[in-house]
Amino acid sequence: MNLQNIGVIGAGTMGNGIAQVCAQAGFEVTLLDISDSALQKAVATVGKNLDRQIAKGGLDEAQKQAILGRIRTSTDYASLVDAQLVIEAATENLELKLRVLQQIAAQVASTCVIASNTSSLSITQLAASVSAPERFIGLHFFNPVPVMGLIEVIRGLQTSDATHTLALDMATRLGKVAITAGNRPGFVVNRILVPMINEAILVLQEGLASAEDIDAGMRLGCNQPIGPLALADLIGLDTLLAILAALYDGFNDSKYRPAPLLKEMVAAGYLGRKTERGFHRYG
Repeated sequence: MNLQNIGVIGAGTMGNGIAQVCAQAGFEVTLLDISDSALQKAVATVGKNLDRQIAKGGLDEAQKQAILGRIRTSTDYASLVDAQLVIEAATENLELKLRVLQQIAAQVASTCVIASNTSSLSITQLAASVSAPERFIGLHFFNPVPVMGLIEVIRGLQTSDATHTLALDMATRLGKVAITAGNRPGFVVNRILVPMINEAILVLQEGLASAEDIDAGMRLGCNQPIGPLALADLIGLDTLLAILAALYDGFNDSKYRPAPLLKEMVAAGYLGRKTERGFHRYG
């Protein structure tokens, strides 16, 4: 397939980042969300990201306008009719993702590859919700998408070799490194990372150290670029809790049980950077 047209569902942090990197790589992008206001905010965010690149000398104004010109916005799934690849980047909720995927499948051609940006849900289960499930694959981008160099490519039980090859080729065109993972809860990166963050939350919960000291310890003692609690705030504590729940349900192993403090903070609406309060204060 000569991949040219990509659809992205969801104009939030992940969706607008995916749309940006696809447009920068020369793809025509249709960015879809349920509201025009969300789409306008997403395009404004992309514009600000590109302005940062201009300030650093990586782009000029003409290139910025060309990139923005390759992003079309829509609230209508029918606008995906010409898409060759559609990437679902909705909130990490199984029921929501299944509804979105069924709406995608109802509009696109049978040859269109459908991907999910899920960070923890079963690709095999998601694939079973669409016709021709061999065209379904997981494409797990990392936040912030324009900066992070990795894409985790996850094969479901049904995923064909042709679909896998297309995903790897697309990652190369985006300038990303792709690693391939099997369909297990958390895949590779989150299977390793999220329990470590959960342990940091347990350490904080026990009063062993402050959030600042925990993060400083891991930055300066383990050479991590960002501490685990600051990273939790960046990911979003609601997203982190959803990933832990998927790990706990998938493996039925107590080592993945979410820290009670994490549950309490999500219940309080302290979700990290997006609410300006998490393990640290922002804004």
